[in-house]
Amino acid sequence: MRLILHIWRQKTSQSRGKMVRYEHANVNEHMSFLEMLDVLNEELAVRGEDPVAFEHDCREGICGCCGFMINGVAHGPQRGTTVCQLHMRHFKDGDELWLEPWRAKAFPVLKDLMVDRTAFDRIIAAGGYISTNTGGAPDGNAIPIEKQKADLAMDAAACIGCGACVAACPNASAMLFASAKVSHLALLPQGQPERYRRVQGMVAQMQAEVFGACTNMGECEAVCPKGIKLENIARMNHDFLNAAWMFREEPAIAG
Repeated sequence: MRLILHIWRQKTSQSRGKMVRYEHANVNEHMSFLEMLDVLNEELAVRGEDPVAFEHDCREGICGCCGFMINGVAHGPQRGTTVCQLHMRHFKDGDELWLEPWRAKAFPVLKDLMVDRTAFDRIIAAGGYISTNTGGAPDGNAIPIEKQKADLAMDAAACIGCGACVAACPNASAMLFASAKVSHLALLPQGQPERYRRVQGMVAQMQAEVFGACTNMGECEAVCPKGIKLENIARMNHDFLNAAWMFREEPAIAG
């Protein structure tokens, strides 16, 4: 299979980037998308050119490291799939593909298709820890949890923090990511003691990282490889409003 690739090349975070055209003739339909780029990089190295930089780790759709735009769609055309799990059989001979990094002010480009996603780490850190009594490990069935809530919590916990939701949102919002992290603990009894302080801290950090506000377009859910639902955003907004009421500052009394 032969492909024409237009890839964003940018040497450093401070340098200017541009699209560079490559003709890639050694593509096998059984390759993953990242394996296809591996072969391209081998060819570039043989020619003495700088390989294309892209982030990856597990290559099993678990770690959330990989991710970039393919023809304007985060993670490419296959829904519910990360770039590393996207296979070349979904493309055809002669296809022309445009590869670009995530586009968001909070995700500065490091090199080529790699961006700095540490803003997500800071949002998680802003949520703090959960309170727990020290001592021996409690029995797994000591805290009964309704199946519906357990399922919703597990669905929210499936978020891998890849950043596709931010890249797909016209306003570069991180609401789907943050709401998944908030909902995971908000739905479980272990997360109740700090529930409202947690949402306040994470939302404040999200705003400090210059992510945009939610646009209510649903593009984030559409490209999420783990199918995180928009209802998590509604849950986070509900908790945030409750937190604002609970922790409001009392007006000073004159006199």
